[in-house]
Amino acid sequence: MRGRWLSFAALALVLPACHRTPDGKLDGKATAQPKAFGAGLVEMGGGLQAASVGTVLDQPLVVQVNDAQGSPVKGALVTFRAAGETILTPSSGLTGDDGQLSVTCQLGSSAGRYQILAATTDKSGKSVTLRLEEIALGYQQNLGRQLSDRYCSRCHDPESSAERVSNYDNLTVKPHTFTDGAFLNSVSDTDLAAITTYGGAARSKSAEMPSYGGTLSKTDIEALVAYIRAVASPPYRARGLIYASE
Repeated sequence: MRGRWLSFAALALVLPACHRTPDGKLDGKATAQPKAFGAGLVEMGGGLQAASVGTVLDQPLVVQVNDAQGSPVKGALVTFRAAGETILTPSSGLTGDDGQLSVTCQLGSSAGRYQILAATTDKSGKSVTLRLEEIALGYQQNLGRQLSDRYCSRCHDPESSAERVSNYDNLTVKPHTFTDGAFLNSVSDTDLAAITTYGGAARSKSAEMPSYGGTLSKTDIEALVAYIRAVASPPYRARGLIYASE
């Protein structure tokens, strides 16, 4: 379940290597010149997606440049940077009539969270930045995702899909989504495995949570827990020695 956290410390090692030359090029490649400047940069979609390592995310990353009044700005230059092996296409461009720029993102080969930095400049030349985050799933986490889709999403996901009808609204006690790190981070791996194996009542949770010990193997349940840890936000932090000594 160990993933690699690609932090902005690592990103900082990448950014200095990306620079604009006097002829308006970025890393030796021609870059569009801004036709307008904004005051803010916001995410419009594509953040916190989960996909297999090395693959392209299903949805593009979409950002929007706004002026001081919150109106979209056409022709503002936005650049994207990422640590590791992440590939962003295009890595820079001008916003359209809606003030937005969309890029595709291919994740690196290591499981973990990939941080992406989008940036534009205001009229004074000051950098305006936005941080986005994407999730790369390794083999074990992908297995957990498949098991979640098959056994868990019907109750834990309040939204229906083409493949299933959500049972969420029919439950007396509403289950937490697997992205709810605020709750799930307070539950240990051992307890998550026990709840999955023996049902909610095994850990004083809702009896509407059935047991899957007769359906899923130990390996399956470990994969499911690994997937939950990968997609929950804020990210899970295992308890360290300071907790163990209390």
